[in-house]
Amino acid sequence: MKKSPLQIARQAYQPKMPVALSGNVRLSTGAATQSVADQAEIKQLFPNTYGLPIITMEPAEGEPKSEPINVGVILSGGQAPGGHNVICGLFDCLKRLNPANKLYGFLGGPSGLIDGKYQELTADIIDEYRNTGGFDIIGSGRTKLEETWQFDNGIEICNKLGIKAVVIIGGDDSNTNACVLAEYYLQKQCGIQVIGCPKTIDGDLKNEMIETSFGFDTACKTYAELIGNIQRDANSAKKYWHFIRLMGRSASHIALECALQSQPNICLISEEVEAKNMTLNDIVEQIVEVIVDRSNEGLNFGTILIPEGLIEFIPAMRILIQELNDLLAENEEFATLGGDDAKREYVKSMLTPASCELYRSLPKGIARQLTLDRDPHGNVMVSQIETEKLALFRPISMLTTATLSA
Repeated sequence: MKKSPLQIARQAYQPKMPVALSGNVRLSTGAATQSVADQAEIKQLFPNTYGLPIITMEPAEGEPKSEPINVGVILSGGQAPGGHNVICGLFDCLKRLNPANKLYGFLGGPSGLIDGKYQELTADIIDEYRNTGGFDIIGSGRTKLEETWQFDNGIEICNKLGIKAVVIIGGDDSNTNACVLAEYYLQKQCGIQVIGCPKTIDGDLKNEMIETSFGFDTACKTYAELIGNIQRDANSAKKYWHFIRLMGRSASHIALECALQSQPNICLISEEVEAKNMTLNDIVEQIVEVIVDRSNEGLNFGTILIPEGLIEFIPAMRILIQELNDLLAENEEFATLGGDDAKREYVKSMLTPASCELYRSLPKGIARQLTLDRDPHGNVMVSQIETEKLALFRPISMLTTATLSA
């Protein structure tokens, strides 16, 4: 395929590298680590890997040398800009250490490790993906690693390929996979290291050792540009309110950063809703108040940012979701019910009175979405729940009343 001038220029770009990674390095062992909370509980869950020391890389003299080693890499979870460059950097480092080193990509996420689906990543393949977005070099997936047979399959495949380290690139759930896998491999003394690389556009995987996870800045800039375009349209037409749902299941960092960049009329922050113990009605009233105030000024348009995970931060909704999780987990009776109405009646009969009342108040579409299959990590698939419509299904009458009284 003939490359365009833009593709050629993009491929030639050289990302900035820390001094410690620009040449030969040596490893320096630091102090033992511990979790920021629940130390005893986590130590009990991960007795072999808990408390391992911090390892830092420092510049070293001479040419890098190492015995030949094979490494596996897995892309896990949602795609984020930078994933390909992490793999490219891993490949470059391995080849610089020893040209005989090999990098294998497991296809389709963690399931590739379990099922033995892999591809050796050569220079020709790597060079096609430098500085490009997406996760399509080897694909991604959300398979949860939790069964002994999965771990043992991984050991068998790694031994077959001579792999001594597996790098998992992903978010919080994916790095939980990495933790569990590392614990098992160390327990079995199988000689396979597991490294987790923080990737999440949510921006919620960071500490004093991790300045930021890749994906966050690019996502926010892209979203903010789209929000700005919508705002320009609203300012021009002067007659539309836009409810804009942004990614962010368990953190509202994207919504907050986009609000700082684009200055919407309203930005809901899930953590604030939780801290203030707000109900769905409280959120609706807050939105209605702003809409009415702007209407009184002759401004019948605006933008509202809503994080997709908002529904799980409303205390009453969180209780309802937990009850539904417990109720629907491997519930064969529910699975055999025919039609949405029958399933709805069944759910209402099994909930506590408070949750039942809330469930009954939801529109049928939202209620149905709450009972859909969970993801492999047991989470409600909030991307399938039209969170923005939660703030729309009630306020029609509320807005009419508020407008008339104003």
